[in-house]
Amino acid sequence: MSAVLPVFPWDTLAEAAADARAHPDGIVDLSVGTPVDPVAAVVREALAGASAAPGYPATAGTGELRAAVVAALGRRYGITGLAEDAVLPVIGTKELIAWLPTLMGLGTDDIVVVPELAYPTYEVGARLAGSQVISANSLTQLGPRSPAMVYLNSPSNPTGEVLGADDLRTVVQWARERGALVVSDECYLGLGWEVEPVSVLDPAVSGGDHRGLLAVHSLSKSSSMAGYRAGFVAGDGGVVAELLAVRKHAGMMVPTPVQAAMVAALDDDAHVADQRARYGRRREILLTAVRRAGFTVEHSAAGLYLWATRGEPCRDTVDWLAVHGILVAPGDFYGPGGAQYVRLALTATDERIAAAVSRLVSQ
Repeated sequence: MSAVLPVFPWDTLAEAAADARAHPDGIVDLSVGTPVDPVAAVVREALAGASAAPGYPATAGTGELRAAVVAALGRRYGITGLAEDAVLPVIGTKELIAWLPTLMGLGTDDIVVVPELAYPTYEVGARLAGSQVISANSLTQLGPRSPAMVYLNSPSNPTGEVLGADDLRTVVQWARERGALVVSDECYLGLGWEVEPVSVLDPAVSGGDHRGLLAVHSLSKSSSMAGYRAGFVAGDGGVVAELLAVRKHAGMMVPTPVQAAMVAALDDDAHVADQRARYGRRREILLTAVRRAGFTVEHSAAGLYLWATRGEPCRDTVDWLAVHGILVAPGDFYGPGGAQYVRLALTATDERIAAAVSRLVSQ
């Protein structure tokens, strides 16, 4: 256990996990949300083809990778005006989020704003830098304070809630007036089911000006590359240049074969569409079963999770599901507002999702 950080949340699920594994038909693990589908052949071939790489990789990323990022963001999400030197590969987005306040030189006098229900690593990163953390969903909650960094997460992990362009634009304008850096975690941007998520770098939000904005993207879910630790950040060229300078000193380099695999994944939209379709099918059948089992599902309009409640403490729901061999994430992982919710991931195989559905509808 760390002396400065909270208990690692997943460690608190050990007993429930043991109960779920004891189910005679095996566990259905819908907790962490780790991808299970095969990595596309085009990605694996690119990784193998670049494996003869005895030298150090470029911290800034290869020219091919930076160009592929710019092209993919434009093609997939309508982001324009992004320079190739305003893009930086990272060793998985969790690494970036955990160290971003430190890399940006934040300290004890600085405030980092995170959503009230949020991926825990936002707060962890602020704590590692010694910064103050404020959880807020409304700008009015901040009063006269001027934060150094504001995290956005749309689509949200864990809730699947999506912020519209008007809401995003309001935050951007507010932050610019105060000199705050807006960091938008967009790892689930391509997984809109009921609404179409928008990037903070979209011209409708940014006005074509990326000043004071960073968008964080991952290939873990869209390309099933969580095992590769492959992500990138894009946006304000000056901020990216500062990050690059610091990361050079720290040796934060994405391995050369992984960079080649990233290029292949970013250049190929077909495998991304196939993976999205898989998640969509799983979502449809799991959502129906969860509702039939008496749960209320809220938000969940995008992303890889269902945010559900039975109107009871979340740990009671976790235990109830574990008895039926289904392991989920308790909502209190993400903040006090999740105390009566659980998060169910869509990242199990079709066979395991079918097993979960069978168990849920038989209750």
